[in-house]
Amino acid sequence: MPARPTSAYFRRKRCCRHAAGAAFPYFRRKRIPVSTATRPPLYETLELSGRCELCGAAARLRCEHCRVTYYCDVDHQKADWVSIHEKICQLLIPVRTSLPSLTTEEERKHGVEQLVKRQKYIIDLASSMAQKFIFNGKHKTALPAALHALHFSTQVYGSSSVQLVPAYLLLAEACIGAGNLQQASNYLSQAQWIVLRTPDCSGAFQHRLHRGFGLLYVTDGNFDQALYHLAKDIYFASSTFGLKSVEVSGGYFLMANVFFRQNKMDIADSLYAEVTDIWHTFLAKSVQTQERIRKLRAEMSPFTEDEEVSEDTMTEAQQAEAIQVLNAVLDIREKAPKQQPGETARVLHALAMLYYLIMDLSKAHEMGMKAFNLLKQLPEQESLEAISYLLKLIDSQPSCTK
Repeated sequence: MPARPTSAYFRRKRCCRHAAGAAFPYFRRKRIPVSTATRPPLYETLELSGRCELCGAAARLRCEHCRVTYYCDVDHQKADWVSIHEKICQLLIPVRTSLPSLTTEEERKHGVEQLVKRQKYIIDLASSMAQKFIFNGKHKTALPAALHALHFSTQVYGSSSVQLVPAYLLLAEACIGAGNLQQASNYLSQAQWIVLRTPDCSGAFQHRLHRGFGLLYVTDGNFDQALYHLAKDIYFASSTFGLKSVEVSGGYFLMANVFFRQNKMDIADSLYAEVTDIWHTFLAKSVQTQERIRKLRAEMSPFTEDEEVSEDTMTEAQQAEAIQVLNAVLDIREKAPKQQPGETARVLHALAMLYYLIMDLSKAHEMGMKAFNLLKQLPEQESLEAISYLLKLIDSQPSCTK
């Protein structure tokens, strides 16, 4: 006969529920009655249920699709659905359903392995969605997805694992964008505590931690501390990924924004140029890789067995970051009192390649033509050939509308 849970077990459960609401103030329960007339049809009212997915308060709504997710009101249900629940609704059923009574140790081990595999998949998906919302400027929408990433990371790795750092940093960045700097500082402090107590913590985690602090201090107007942390960010990112990696470019971009706000235009201009060069090189290689893959696939005989063709594609988060950063640099270039047509054309060329890669062909053609027309006015026209080639690739696509 299994042992009954002790009182300490219930105390821990209450503490966990309290922490869920306290650590995430954007989703504290609103004390308003829930009207059944406005309740979405996918959720049912319950007399007794679990705790709210977002704030930990007593819940009265349950998802009728997965039947394992609870909410205290419709607002929290809608916030979670838009952010992440729509994508993971059915994935939560096997994760939150008790494992069946398995007869052998091998079966039990396999069941646990499958559970962890599913949880890790949800972590990756929730993290990716949160990052995408953040880069698109939808910071409040990113919060539930980031919270899911934290909860499942805690279940898989434990409450003190360095694997929780990315989720804390996502929550911090989302809170910064949503205007809650105090809560962002709390999340960053949690991430910093884990990093400091992990002697062999990788440079990838450290560069992201310093970028989080840099972003916080930029938003708060503390430029000295912002530059200190951004310099650390660039150091760890370049040591881990390389001096010209896209991981480094984010630190350069934020540092350029600081100098821009301080009216130190020469330094800001050189950093924006470095950001453009990094993305331009990365995107040019991506276009070359994509064209090589297309040629290989075209040459493959339909009567032969399919061969694996390796394809290094941009992640959705990278796409969103590139769109945000390059459009911001383009806006600065186009509004600058002293115009630099060569630099502006380089940003436009990078954007044309980016939109081509994500198959937004009308924008790709628009940016490519702007870059081409700018370069035609300059005495040095080395880049015209590359842009002409890109425009031919864009025009060769059947769905290109100009």
